[in-house]
Amino acid sequence: MTARGAKSNPRNNPFTLGPTDATCTGMSEQTVGVAQMQHPLVRRLLAGNPSPFTYTGTQTYLVGTRDVAVIDPGPDLPEHVDAIVAAIGDARVRAIVCTHTHRDHSPAAAELKARTGAPIIGCAPLALDDAGPRADASFDRDYSPDEAMGEGGTIAGDGWTLQAVHTPGHTSNHICYALPEAGALFTGDHVMGWSTSVVVPPDGNMGHYLESLERLQAREQDSVYYSAHGDPIERPQRFVRGLVGHRKQREGQILRLLERDVALIPDMVQQMYVGVDPRLHTAAGLSVLAHLIDLETRGIVRRDDTLWSLAA
Repeated sequence: MTARGAKSNPRNNPFTLGPTDATCTGMSEQTVGVAQMQHPLVRRLLAGNPSPFTYTGTQTYLVGTRDVAVIDPGPDLPEHVDAIVAAIGDARVRAIVCTHTHRDHSPAAAELKARTGAPIIGCAPLALDDAGPRADASFDRDYSPDEAMGEGGTIAGDGWTLQAVHTPGHTSNHICYALPEAGALFTGDHVMGWSTSVVVPPDGNMGHYLESLERLQAREQDSVYYSAHGDPIERPQRFVRGLVGHRKQREGQILRLLERDVALIPDMVQQMYVGVDPRLHTAAGLSVLAHLIDLETRGIVRRDDTLWSLAA
């Protein structure tokens, strides 16, 4: 199943990289709810939730054979949970693992736990500060793990091990999971196979996001990324360099606009995202805000209410 309109065309998304930046395998045909082998230890299932921000939908991963971990069980869609249970078959479920708590990733965890008896282990629940603009509408408020994994924490099964790699930025509680036996890293929404990650303040933090990208770039042991949206990413370190370069390019655009006294975020968006679907301008504006907050933290820009300017 593919999405329609803006949902199926990455060029309509302001966070999509140009074709020369992508280092992904060719987009293969996927059918919603049908398990697809990626590696002898890895299968993926596509949920039926396509959108401008989820591309063709959220991908749930099953790791293992005789016993399994379920990574990002996805949205609370009964048919998707049914598909996961069918793909599990007679295998024991060691853990239900979430990369973060956006509503396209974690809500199905509770129903899957009820049906399999497996514990929910992974990212911590998210508690947002009441100060500043609210950005938690897309978060799963009901997420309640049996165990929150810290940096380096592991889950082990028959012939496989998952190791937590803390990657804040897209959200403050985002975790990637390394599978050393496959040279793989499950990257959730931190690094995706079709688009750059959306970073939305106050919980999303551009500085942390870039630091997390640099951390992944230094992980030479990872030969492939399995993301929640889009196909596997080969030569991932090169891909991450492209993501960092893309963000630096956006930062440069913002600074040049400030030099021309373009002080309001909506005006910046109009000039930075020419030709982009207007329905995505709000998200683009939040991404610009994330960049500006990072620049402010570094002492490069300052703000006066909604007006932004260079610090000196």
